[in-house]
Amino acid sequence: MGMEQPGSQQHGMAGSGMERLLVTMQAVEQACASLQVPNSRVAAEATLLAFRRSSHPVQACQYILEHSQMATARFQAAATMQEAAVREWAFLSAEDKNNLRTYCLHYVMARAEAGEAFVQAKVLAVAAVLLKRGWLDSVATEKESFFNEVRVAVQGTHGPAAQRSGIALLEALVSEFSPSTASPMGLPAEFHEHCRASLELDYLQQFYSWAQDAAVSSAERAFQGVGTALDVNVCSGALRLMSQVLNWEFHGTLVRGPNGSIVVGKNRSNAFTSSMGRESVKRPGEHASVVQPGPAWHDILLQPNRVGWVLELYGRVRQGGLGGNDWMDSPLAVSARQLIVQLCSLSGSIFPNDGNTSQELHLQRMMLGICAWLDPPEHIVRAIKSGTSESEFLDGCRALVATATLTSPSAFDQLLRGGSRPVGTLNLLASLTCEVIRASGSPGSEEDTWVTEALDILLDSWTVLLQPADLSKRIPFPPNGTDAAGAVFHAYVETHVKAAAASAHDEDDETEQLRAAIAARDEHLSAIALVARAAPSTTVPLLAMLISERCSWLPQCTGGRVDPTAVLEELHWLLLMSGHVLADSGDGETPLVPESLSALIPGNADPVNHPAVLLSQASIDLARHSLDTSLREIFSPRLMEAIVWFFGRWVDTYLMPADAGRGPNSTPSSNEGEIPGQIANPGQFDGRNSLVVAFGEKGGGKAVLEVLVRVAVTALTAWPGERTLQEIVCFQFLPALVRRRNICAHLVTMDAWQELAHAFAYQQPTLSALAAPIQRALSEALCKSAAGMSSGDATNQYVKDLLGPITGTVTGLTRREDFQTFAQQPDVILQVSCLIERLRGAARATLPRSQKAIFDVGAAVMEPLLILLQTYKHQSSVVYLLLKYVVDWVDGQVAFLEAKETAILFHFCVRLLEIYSAHNIGKVSVSKSMNILSEKQTEKYKDLRVLLQLLTNLSSKDLIDFAFDVSSDVENPDVAQVVYLGLHIITPLMSVDLLKYPKLCRQYFTLLAHMLEVYPEKVARLSADGFGQIVGTLDFGLRHQDVEVVNMSLTALNAIAFYHYQAACRGQEGLGEHALSTTGPDGVIKDGVLAHFLRSVMQFLLFEDYSNELVEPAADALLPLILCNTAFYQKLAQELLDGQQNAMLQSRLATAFHVLLNSNQVSSSLDRHNRRRFRENLYSFLSDVRGFLRTR
Repeated sequence: MGMEQPGSQQHGMAGSGMERLLVTMQAVEQACASLQVPNSRVAAEATLLAFRRSSHPVQACQYILEHSQMATARFQAAATMQEAAVREWAFLSAEDKNNLRTYCLHYVMARAEAGEAFVQAKVLAVAAVLLKRGWLDSVATEKESFFNEVRVAVQGTHGPAAQRSGIALLEALVSEFSPSTASPMGLPAEFHEHCRASLELDYLQQFYSWAQDAAVSSAERAFQGVGTALDVNVCSGALRLMSQVLNWEFHGTLVRGPNGSIVVGKNRSNAFTSSMGRESVKRPGEHASVVQPGPAWHDILLQPNRVGWVLELYGRVRQGGLGGNDWMDSPLAVSARQLIVQLCSLSGSIFPNDGNTSQELHLQRMMLGICAWLDPPEHIVRAIKSGTSESEFLDGCRALVATATLTSPSAFDQLLRGGSRPVGTLNLLASLTCEVIRASGSPGSEEDTWVTEALDILLDSWTVLLQPADLSKRIPFPPNGTDAAGAVFHAYVETHVKAAAASAHDEDDETEQLRAAIAARDEHLSAIALVARAAPSTTVPLLAMLISERCSWLPQCTGGRVDPTAVLEELHWLLLMSGHVLADSGDGETPLVPESLSALIPGNADPVNHPAVLLSQASIDLARHSLDTSLREIFSPRLMEAIVWFFGRWVDTYLMPADAGRGPNSTPSSNEGEIPGQIANPGQFDGRNSLVVAFGEKGGGKAVLEVLVRVAVTALTAWPGERTLQEIVCFQFLPALVRRRNICAHLVTMDAWQELAHAFAYQQPTLSALAAPIQRALSEALCKSAAGMSSGDATNQYVKDLLGPITGTVTGLTRREDFQTFAQQPDVILQVSCLIERLRGAARATLPRSQKAIFDVGAAVMEPLLILLQTYKHQSSVVYLLLKYVVDWVDGQVAFLEAKETAILFHFCVRLLEIYSAHNIGKVSVSKSMNILSEKQTEKYKDLRVLLQLLTNLSSKDLIDFAFDVSSDVENPDVAQVVYLGLHIITPLMSVDLLKYPKLCRQYFTLLAHMLEVYPEKVARLSADGFGQIVGTLDFGLRHQDVEVVNMSLTALNAIAFYHYQAACRGQEGLGEHALSTTGPDGVIKDGVLAHFLRSVMQFLLFEDYSNELVEPAADALLPLILCNTAFYQKLAQELLDGQQNAMLQSRLATAFHVLLNSNQVSSSLDRHNRRRFRENLYSFLSDVRGFLRTR
């Protein structure tokens, strides 16, 4: 046998290699086919995963891409090539890297007309990833060579198919270089940021220009009829790329340094998150985004020929030049409109500083081009209702809101003046809004989603014009704008009053979201109320007239002569609308009279003729009708809900205003000495004085209050079982009446209020039948009204009279000889629950003047409550209510008690906790807590949360400060003893699974942070197991998604580190053995708790995503941790330095660590000034190093 020839040996090796590639391709194809078969799906996924993870698979990927007939196999090959190239990048030569990029580009260009678009898109994405991966290492000539090929393709030199592929590659590049859509590469975040900045500064404008040139040439060929369908696709793709470029996350802080490097601006807001989104104007529905590319983009975007060309292109599309019958929804038309809307959103320094002249000229040019999409409104809306696509109309509305966001009302109105339309933009906006409103009221409109979307957008436009984000820039509405707003409101009222009447006999309540009991009102009502306030002289009297008119119809409906249902529904809607127009919700503050209403001058200088007075009086008259027994039969509970909701909103603003004598801009102290309710400048009747005359204390306010109290009592008693109505009365209306002391002073003198209080105190059946939570709210309101009594003694006597009979009932029940059996009857359980809720309502109403009486009530029921706790140990709902009462009672009393009272309270709480523990009430094993299957099981943890609230209230600093009395013979109680008894009961019940419940978790960490701040020495003496459980929960808290929980965890760490460091400075042991490292049975050294948390906090700060607001508490925890463990801190720093392979980055990191503790006069002190200096250092440290330490 002779030796083989070298040539034949090489041929054999080549053949063997080709066979391996073929086998690999067949395996991948088989796996892709098996993905569709359920039984073989797992094995197929394993095969593909092994292929992706295989070493050096690029050659096989290229073979599959070129030879496989299966599109999914080619897709998998492209994905594998991307993953492998990124993974093995360091082992590739510069030539291999360049060849890979070029291969992807040439592959796509050679197959530009291939049918599988998803494969082409994936290969383009691979090219983008590869280009970005080597971006900072590539020299300028390599980039230019690559982009020259792309530019030639985008210009159409190789035909429209390659032109389309070139544009698609640029789209992939823009997506890959954008932080929010970048692929993970395992590289520092700083790398991604520098790539983004480099592309923005050097190439993004070129991409836009290339895309526009491609769009122009392809559109021209298509319009002239010399092109193909591909030319239309190229044009739509180019427009889409232009929109994508404008959607770029422009930071506006890029400059090129003297050595040619790009300087990326840093700020605290973006130093701690992985990416930033595009700036959006926070408006209802978020229909408006602001595009701020900077001054360098002026010539590229704002040259008249560039803007005009886009508008002209779309105009030719509209004329039927392209797209066929469905042109409006064709990709070309959609892309063109999207670009035009974005051009309407241009703002910022791209415009010269010429007093907004350039920006307004640009917006005028855009609006004149868009006007045809929207005008005439009636014809366009009619066409849409007949079946024409609504997409162009909606885009036109989006352009309107974008434009409104950037201009003042006057400038907005001028944009269409001087054009083909003789009236301004505000009139067009009003006409559009009116037409859409009318369309929303037509039969079948509820199925037309475009109506709702269009109305949302148009109302957003009114909102940004009437209530800009920066209220200091609010400019008065032009006169024609006032008329336009009035027309919109009239159309809205007319349409919805008709709709309310039409829905009167509907079986399904389609307007459920408008029910008065719902706190969050429909956004349309709030938005349209702003429109009404822009023209109050016509809109408010309209509402008053409609309500008065329908009130006059009610007597005709008595005795069944006329069906009142439609009228009642109309009144219901009108009251909801009137409430939004006259007053704001307040959200915890006393809302003022809307400025436009207070500025109105009443007709004939008569306060009665003021529009707000007319509307308020019409509503009061309607309320009076409900008190007429002859008319009450026709009043529905639904209408009463609207009445009490209206006055719950109205009272805060209009009834006996406490600052009635002050001017609209005066401060609360600027009119001291004036008599409440006295009119300033009584001879001059402006809007404010008119309202004071009508509803102030010296005017008609007391008479109105009398009516409102009687309405509240009637609503509670005349419609038994109507829980929604009763809830609105007790949770909204009565709280508004008792919110201010000057009103309470009149309330407590009124017969109707006294009768209500008497009926409540003596548990008359009508009120006792109310649901327990409603009785709690009623009790709270009645007790709060005690603030109106003339003296402290009178206040306490009022509360005792109100609660005394209730206390007696509770005591009497528990003294029954047969109570243990009697108590288990369902009606008795309900009675006990209601009595506890009444006590709880009173506890929640604790005021400084009524505190003593409410404490005495609580002390009187201590023994009965403990009996109830023992009796109802198996009734979790009663136990929960009882604990909630104790929590609220302690919370109200804790700031006022002297040592003797504090001892009584603590003794009671200790007994309560002991009984709770003895009966093991609420205890759920950890194994069960890991398998929570239903909401019902979740309820078992409510009492645990309440106990945490109780312990938090007991550990209040205020209690310590007020209770300590060195002169008293009574021993001062040990707060910590009580709290730690509670913790001893709660800790065994707590688990990581329970901490996944947000409310429970927050309450636990609130208590833990407070205890570690106030009693660290107690924590230090805990057993190893007890202390270990606290460490475990703090570890959990640091990793929590809730910012508040993380903040409290950091506060707790700060407390224990601060304590240990201060103790060590005094030569004390501090945390003692808890702070020491230990060696486990396996010989592994376990860090002490402070070293453990020093590592955790540094890991958190350097590598995790978190809110900017957490840096300050993290700095306060980090400084004492470092001071307690300086050597360990240096060890951690050295570990990070050793892990840096890049010498330049290693030097930067070493410098940053040095500066952190050695600049800005940071010392080893923990005083306030040193902490502030360390915080500043930490901000700078994180801004400098996180960018290259964190990877993505």
